[in-house]
Amino acid sequence: MDPRTSAQDVHRCDHCETAIVHSYCDFCHVNLCKPCVVDHISDGYDKHKIVPFQERRSTLIYPNCGKHPQKNCELQCRECGSFVCSSCMASDQHKGHSFVEVTEVYKTKKDIIEKDTKEFENSISPKYEKIVLDLENQLANLDEGYEKLTTTMSKQGEQWHREIDIVLNKMKTEISDIKVKHRDILQKHLDEIKQIQSLIKQTLLAIKEIKNSTELAPTIKYSSKIREFSKVPPKVKVILPTFIPKPIDSEKLYSFFGQITPLSAATEENVLSLNQPNTLVRELLDEPELIATIQTGYKKLCCVTSINDDKIWTSGWTKEIKCFNAYGSLQQTIVTKSGRAPYDIAVDVGGDLLYLDRTVGTVNKVKNGQTEELIRIQKRSPLSLCVTSAGDLLVTMYTQSGYYMILSKVVRYSGSTEKQTIQYDDEGKPLYSGNGNIKYITENRNHDICVADCEAGAVVVVNQDGKLRWRYTGHSSVTKNGPFKPRGITTDSQSHILTAECDNHCIHILDQNGQFLRYIDNCDLEYPMGLCVDNNDNLFVCEFNKGYVKKIKYVK
Repeated sequence: MDPRTSAQDVHRCDHCETAIVHSYCDFCHVNLCKPCVVDHISDGYDKHKIVPFQERRSTLIYPNCGKHPQKNCELQCRECGSFVCSSCMASDQHKGHSFVEVTEVYKTKKDIIEKDTKEFENSISPKYEKIVLDLENQLANLDEGYEKLTTTMSKQGEQWHREIDIVLNKMKTEISDIKVKHRDILQKHLDEIKQIQSLIKQTLLAIKEIKNSTELAPTIKYSSKIREFSKVPPKVKVILPTFIPKPIDSEKLYSFFGQITPLSAATEENVLSLNQPNTLVRELLDEPELIATIQTGYKKLCCVTSINDDKIWTSGWTKEIKCFNAYGSLQQTIVTKSGRAPYDIAVDVGGDLLYLDRTVGTVNKVKNGQTEELIRIQKRSPLSLCVTSAGDLLVTMYTQSGYYMILSKVVRYSGSTEKQTIQYDDEGKPLYSGNGNIKYITENRNHDICVADCEAGAVVVVNQDGKLRWRYTGHSSVTKNGPFKPRGITTDSQSHILTAECDNHCIHILDQNGQFLRYIDNCDLEYPMGLCVDNNDNLFVCEFNKGYVKKIKYVK
């Protein structure tokens, strides 16, 4: 058909389905011709908004007020994040609060959505397309590479005649097994990438729908996922095994026939060997074992952190921070600058000691025996700290709003710069209890942020973007008495989360998804407080009243 002589389809009225559209109801999202406009608004509903068809979807639709149905919410409360109408503003619930026009928030979020759309289309999606193409090419060429291996082996085998056939078949089987592992590695990574790619497409469709929408609530509630998807998984490179022939020796047939190099996989950052211990699953011991007991001399011992497999730092209710070796010998003593007891201690990625001084609101670093102020926290009271795998610093703290209200949060620092605050869940509710009690904190291997909130009786875990993943509120047991009050917290190479329950004299072990695995309630533990693990997953436990640090083996 010649496009110059053929008519293009035009928009039709949604009511009569025959007449050409003239107008549009921006509230009902209906195409209307001139005669049908009257019918459409004849129901007496006062929300209809008729505009020329060319100006469709230009009217902003405000959310209805849940408490005052006859009014629209034109403002958003800065303190609690809820939509409010003029009547809500005057209520006691929002007394003393400040407000912002939802149109301002709407415009800001629309700009973010526009930017995210371009980021997905121009950057993130093409990256994943490239990864998928590369993995598919590797899979497509897999048979050819392994066929070359078996051909090389066959040529070597021909020289050995009948006596080598048994050994040859055995090694071919070995190659087949490695090939399966090779395929599994690539296929698994391909599936993971395609899954993320599917999520990206779904997210892109969702934000395009919001982008084209004039509804305020979905737009304002939009939360950007650019950061989540921008972190492209490391590229997996699996190195093909090689066959290395050896001279023929009929007495040592198998060992001298040749050698197959182990299958190895590599990312852009490092090489992963299938035989490396840290890639293996380490099972929990049926009965944890007490390896050593270190007497620190503290009357009240609170914190312990591992420098390496041979040394630990400890702190208690004194101005002294002590370093001990694996045999319990005192190696070094640091005195805090303020002369007050530190609230928490940690070791940074360079192996230098960090300590938190709540009395002056500082995080200090001790390097080569010299103490320097790393961060000064203004108008907030720091409680606990930890160092992330990326070298950032996570600090739990609280601020006081008014005379009674205390707001707790987690703040991420890069150097001395505040870069992230974690305080509320998606519903605007506080993640952590509102009090000044210490909330111990650690980062898991999957980058989750884990907080032991004693007052709330919970371990609260969020992902690295601050989104709530789960809460653990204890596990029922006939041998345990009293409420769950977690204190110290740490994680190991298996992404287990270990938290100390001081009053019940035990340690809870959870998996990375918050599932209870077991207790450590032997080893004569009394009032366990601070926890840490070393590079070999040995657990160090502070006994608060005794001043002992107990070293416990709990994994095989």
